[in-house]
Amino acid sequence: MRKKTTTIYFRPRLKIPLLGNAVLLAAVLALMANSLVAQSPAELAPSKVKSIDFLTDVLPILDQHCSNCHGASKQTADLRLDLRSAILKGSNSGPIVEKGHSEQSRLIQVVAGLDPDYQMPPEGDRLSPEQIGILKAWIDSGAMGPEDSSLLEKPLPWSFRPLRVPKPPENAPLADSKSLGIIDAWLAGPLAEKQLEFSQRADPQTLIRRLFLVALGVPPTPEEVERFASDSCVDAYEQLVDRVLADPRYGERQARHWFDVIRFAESNGFETNRVRYNAWPYRDYVIAAFNDDKPYNQFVKEQIAGDALGADVATGFLVAGSYDIVKSPDVNLTLMQRQDELADLINTTGTAFLGLTIGCARCHDHKFDPVTQKDFYSLQAIYAGVQFGERPIPTEQTPEKLQRLVHIDSALASIKPNLQTLKDKAQKVALTRKTLPPINSKLNLESFEPTLTKSVRFTIEASGGSQPCIDEWEILDANGNNVALATRGAKAKASSTLAGFPIHQLEHINDGKTGNSHSWISNQTDGGWIQIDFEQPQTISQMRWGRDRSEQFQDRTPSKYQIEALVENDRWKTIASDLGHTSFSADSIDGVTQFLDTDEKATYIELFEQERKWKSEKKSLTQGPNAWIGTFSSPGTIHRLYRGDPLLKRETVPPAMVASLNGPELQEDSPEQSRRLALASWIVDPQNPLTPRVVANRMWHYTFGTGIIDTPSDFGANGTPPMHPELIDSLATSLIEQDWSLKQLHRSMLISQAFVQSSKPHPQALALDADARLLWRYPPRRLEAESIRDSMLVASDVIDYRMGGPGFFLQRVEPDNVYRYFPKEQVGPPEFRRMVYLTRIRQEQDPVFGAFDCPSGNQVVPKRPRSNTPLQSLNLFNSPFVIQQAERFAERLLRDAGQNSDDQINLAFRILFARQPDAHEVELSKDMIQSQGTVPFCRALLNASEFLFVF
Repeated sequence: MRKKTTTIYFRPRLKIPLLGNAVLLAAVLALMANSLVAQSPAELAPSKVKSIDFLTDVLPILDQHCSNCHGASKQTADLRLDLRSAILKGSNSGPIVEKGHSEQSRLIQVVAGLDPDYQMPPEGDRLSPEQIGILKAWIDSGAMGPEDSSLLEKPLPWSFRPLRVPKPPENAPLADSKSLGIIDAWLAGPLAEKQLEFSQRADPQTLIRRLFLVALGVPPTPEEVERFASDSCVDAYEQLVDRVLADPRYGERQARHWFDVIRFAESNGFETNRVRYNAWPYRDYVIAAFNDDKPYNQFVKEQIAGDALGADVATGFLVAGSYDIVKSPDVNLTLMQRQDELADLINTTGTAFLGLTIGCARCHDHKFDPVTQKDFYSLQAIYAGVQFGERPIPTEQTPEKLQRLVHIDSALASIKPNLQTLKDKAQKVALTRKTLPPINSKLNLESFEPTLTKSVRFTIEASGGSQPCIDEWEILDANGNNVALATRGAKAKASSTLAGFPIHQLEHINDGKTGNSHSWISNQTDGGWIQIDFEQPQTISQMRWGRDRSEQFQDRTPSKYQIEALVENDRWKTIASDLGHTSFSADSIDGVTQFLDTDEKATYIELFEQERKWKSEKKSLTQGPNAWIGTFSSPGTIHRLYRGDPLLKRETVPPAMVASLNGPELQEDSPEQSRRLALASWIVDPQNPLTPRVVANRMWHYTFGTGIIDTPSDFGANGTPPMHPELIDSLATSLIEQDWSLKQLHRSMLISQAFVQSSKPHPQALALDADARLLWRYPPRRLEAESIRDSMLVASDVIDYRMGGPGFFLQRVEPDNVYRYFPKEQVGPPEFRRMVYLTRIRQEQDPVFGAFDCPSGNQVVPKRPRSNTPLQSLNLFNSPFVIQQAERFAERLLRDAGQNSDDQINLAFRILFARQPDAHEVELSKDMIQSQGTVPFCRALLNASEFLFVF
C-alpha cells in the first residue's frame, strides 16, 4: 500500500479525533463526499461472529489488496503485511494493530477511509465492508495466528558463520601436487575442474621486480636483480621474500593501502578545507605498525581505543574523515552535521574491519544484512563521545625521564604546603571584603546602570599566564534579551585569535553555544580584546561571560579586565571591570597576592614561579606536541532516530555491538573510553569470523590484484561470494594461529606457486578464465598512481627515502577562512619523497597522477578502479614532472654508463624493466637516440607499459 504525498503519522495508541468528535467527523465526511465515503466507527462493518483464521481468512485479503507495496519483496514505510509477526511489528511509524481494539488500530483506520490523508490501498479496489469486518474480528479476537517470526529474520550471510578449519586436500589433482603449499593446494582443485594448471615459474628478473612492486611499491635496483638472478641457493627466493618483508619500505606500501580503506587525508574537506598540519603522526604510526608487524588484533584495538592502551596517536583513525567546521545557527542543521560525522565513523569502522555496510542501517533496518537500526544507534552510543580535534601526544618514557619526573614530583610536593598556607590566608582575607562574587571560570555576571551604546569592548590584561579564553559573551538589554548574538545581527571583532584551532575561533564568542569546544582564545598571553558591534544602538544593563560553562576547563580565565561601552560623542565609557570583585584566584598570582602583605607577597611569587617551572618541565617530559587524533567527552543519552532524523527521537539505546554477531550489550552508564575498548575487543575476538576473513582477503587483493571476495569491504548479502571459500577460511584461521601476524600471512602468499608463476597468457586458459580469477597465471595489472611516481623517482635516482615527519605538498596553499590550493608548476628535491608522505588534500588532486584513480580521502576506497583515459597518456607524456624526470634519467645514464649509447640502452632497460634489451630493442633505441636524443628516449621508456605494469 502506498502513501499519498500529504503525510500524517499517528503515534501508537493515539485515539484520532474522528472517534469522539461529531463536528470534525462531519467536516471530514463532507471533504470526502465526492470520492470514497469514509465510515465512522459506528458505520464500520461489524466484526464477523465466526472464528477467523489468519491464513485462510485474513492473509488472502491482505495479499489481494496490499502485497504490491507491503509484501515480501517490497516494504513501503518498512511495513510488511504477508506475515502475522510483521503485522504485529508494525511500520516505521509504530504499531498498526491494537490487539482486542480494532477501532483503535491504525490498520482499520486506513483501510476503512477514516483518515482523509491515508486511504489504503491508494489505487485499485477498496476493501469491501465484509473484508473490513473480517480484519476487525481478527484483531478483536487477539490477532491470533501462526508463530512466523523466524521468517522475518534475515538469513545469515556466509561470512557471519563461524570460521571453519577445513582439512587441506590430500591429493591435489596436479602432477606436482607434492610440492604445493596449502594455498596452492586449495587453488589446484578448481583449476583441474577447468582442465587448467599453474603456469611455469617466472624468470628471476620478472619475479624480483614483481615482488618489489607488490610488497614495496618500488622496483629493485639493477644490482639487486643481478644478485638474485645469480643466487644458486635452493631457498634464494624465500630469503629474498624475508628481506623484502623486513625492508622499511614495506610499511610505507601497506600503509598507503590502509589509508584508502579508512579515507585518511590531511585536510578537513567541505568548503573551508583547511589543512591538518599535525595529522601526520597517525600516518607514521600506521607505517611503523606494518613494519613492526604489530599483531593485527592489537592494531585494530589501538586505532579505536589507543588512548586506553598507551598508543594515543593511533586514535587518528577515529578522526581521519571529513569535518565541517562551519556550524549553523540552526540547531537542526548542526544536529544533522553531528549525525553525519558519527555515521561516517560507524560506516568506516564497519567496512574497514568487518566488511559490513553498517551505515545502511542509519534510517531503517539493513535491507540485506542482519543489522538492525538499533545496532546502528547502539554503535553510535559507543562513538558519541568522539570529537574532532587535537590533543597532546604523550612522550615516550625512558629511565632517565622517569628518574627526572620523580625528582620533579618531590620538588612540587615540598612547595605545595607553603603555597597552600599562603593561599588559605589570602582567601580568608578576600572573604572578609564584602564586594562582588569572585571571578570564576564557569559564569560571571556584570551589572551596571542602563547604557545606550552601539559597541562594547572587553579588554583583558591578565589570565593566569596563558592566552585568555571566553566561551560566550552575552550582553543583555532591559528585557533580558541577549543582543550580542550573531543571529541578531551583532558583529564580533578581536585583537587576535589563536590560529589552527577550529573550536577556538572568534565566531564562537556570540554563536549562542557554550563550552570549551565553542570558544574564542586570544593569540596573546595575558592580553587581548574582543568587541561586539550592534546592528542598531542598544540599551544594555547586564552581561554574562565565562571561560567554560561545561566546567571541564578552568585555565585561561580572565582575572584582570575592563569592559567599556561606546557612548555619545564616540567616547568609550568603562561599565564593568575586575575591580570590586572578590577576585581571589588560586590560579593567578594577582588573584592571591593582592590579599597578602609585602613579605608574604614576595614569598608567594617566588614559590609560584618555582612551581610553574617545575610543572612546565614535567609537561615537556610527559606531553609531546598536539596531533590531530581526536578528543573525547561524555557520550550522553542516545536515541534511535526515526528515519535518521535527529529531531525524531524514539527509544533510548544502550551501547552495544551487532546483535546478529553475538555482540555484547554494555551498561548505559559505561564510561566513554571503556565503550570503545569493548567494541575493539569484540571486533578482534577470535569468535568474530568477519575480522580475520576481511583482512586476509585484503592482503590477497593487494597481492594478486583481486580479492578472493572481490568486494573487499562488503562481505554481506550484497557482496560477492568467495571464489575459494575454503581458502579464505584457511587464511583467516592461520592468521589467528600465527598471533595475527600480517607479515606471516603475506609471506605465505608471496612464496606460493600462484604468486611465483609466469604471467604469460595462454589461449585455452584465456577462453575459460580471461581475468585469471582461478590463478592459472599471475594476473598482470597497471601500477597505482603512487607506485608509478615513486618508480620514476627511483629510475632518475633522485628519490628521497627519508621516513616520517610532516609531509610535502604538491599544491601551493593560500590559507584563509577558505583554504585555496594551486598546483605547483615546478617541483624539486623537497617533493621527491615517496608519495605516501604527500599531504593529501581532500577535493584536490595532483595534476599528473590524480588522473590515475587516486582517491582524495572524501570516502573509503577499498578497491581502486583501473580506468584508461586519454588524460592519463597526456599526463605521462607531456607533464612537466615526467619531462623533468626524463631529463634526470638521461643524466643518470650519462653519469653511470658514459657516452656509449649501447651501454646507456642496456642500463636503461635494466633500471626500468629489470632485464637486458634484445637485439631489436637495441636497434630501435639507438635509432631514436641518434635522431631525437637521450631525453626523448628516456621519456618514451617511462611511458612503456612494461614500466607501468606489474607482470
